[in-house]
Amino acid sequence: MRSETKRFHTGGDDVVLDISRDCAGFVADEQDGLLQLFVPHATAGIAILETGAGSDDDLVAALADLLPADDRWRHQHGSPGHGRSHVMPALVPPYATIPVLGGRLQLGTWQSICLVDLNVDNPDREVRFSFLPG
Repeated sequence: MRSETKRFHTGGDDVVLDISRDCAGFVADEQDGLLQLFVPHATAGIAILETGAGSDDDLVAALADLLPADDRWRHQHGSPGHGRSHVMPALVPPYATIPVLGGRLQLGTWQSICLVDLNVDNPDREVRFSFLPG
């Protein structure tokens, strides 16, 4: 197994950040196996979805509808609605596994791998990339 941590700047807004190129680069010299991604944060997740055609914005909007940034949350510190960020990983998990064949991610035509972050109080994130040979 080969593993490394990569850092991403997500900024101060709700974000769906496409990390597909980073993932493809990580497995480019590998053969067959699995790419395992893990976000070691209680307030971020990994999603596989279409980006660039509005789906990434739709995900942010859907999460805002499901998890409003208001004072309803018991977990309260930081910016208003911060507690919703702690609930989000139950909907967008902090992990994903993607098949790799011949050093290429086996994603569908329109699929991208994205880091999802609603925590505007923490603009920097880490993602653990691990390659498990098949």
